[in-house]
Amino acid sequence: MIRLIYAAAFISLGLSAAAHEMSPTYPVLRGSHVSNIMTTTMTLFNKRQDIDFYEIGVFDEEWNSIDFASLYKIINVPYMTEVKFDIYIKSGDAKRAEYICSVSKALKNDPRATSVKSRICSRVSN
Repeated sequence: MIRLIYAAAFISLGLSAAAHEMSPTYPVLRGSHVSNIMTTTMTLFNKRQDIDFYEIGVFDEEWNSIDFASLYKIINVPYMTEVKFDIYIKSGDAKRAEYICSVSKALKNDPRATSVKSRICSRVSN
């Protein structure tokens, strides 16, 4: 009941939550130019004015971290811009990979920063 009241309050006030977007929603891992390595390309779009950095992670179905490689694990994505990045995972770990996630990271001394973190995950299609 409380959730319904909160939802009605937000709708009536016309407030919207701004976060970030990551696509594709269901990435497909494919073979890379290196043997025993799988890869996929992700796109991250920043809709948050107070955040410029996002940390990338790969997880299994129980939310255990899986080792992966990328050009950067923390990516600078300025407000209202889009950044494409590649994820590389060992073939053995690729079978366990369930989620590719991004989490907003605020700078410690940034006066614009809020204590609200946004986390977006894409579910890997195996």
